[in-house]
Amino acid sequence: MSPTRLFVPLALSLLTACATQPKQNVTVEKQSDCPVKLHSGQNLILTLPSNPTTGYRWAIQDSAGGVLRALSPEVYSNPEDAGVVGSAGISTWRFQSFTAGTGRLRLTYSQPWAPEIPAVESFDCAISVN
Repeated sequence: MSPTRLFVPLALSLLTACATQPKQNVTVEKQSDCPVKLHSGQNLILTLPSNPTTGYRWAIQDSAGGVLRALSPEVYSNPEDAGVVGSAGISTWRFQSFTAGTGRLRLTYSQPWAPEIPAVESFDCAISVN
């Protein structure tokens, strides 16, 4: 049997396997992007509007720790073209799903030094991993 006869079926099966793989990153930017369904090993990138110059910060209340693990701490960035000191930006978190199951990713937007004042915003997302 020639090597070419073996190579063609192998190449086709590899292409088929690659075509059915889910995308590695899933991005969530707003509440309406939820609920989120992930496959084990997929990354979840959460981006929320933020402006720490006002004293408000996002705080993780529930990290869906049973199904997600944090890949990095919060990273804040503001748009290059804003040109205004104190302008709003984006807070980003990266997580990776590691086991099948369900959980909730919950964050609140508040002033950390004033726990008696209710959060001005909240984010609550159901996560399922299979």
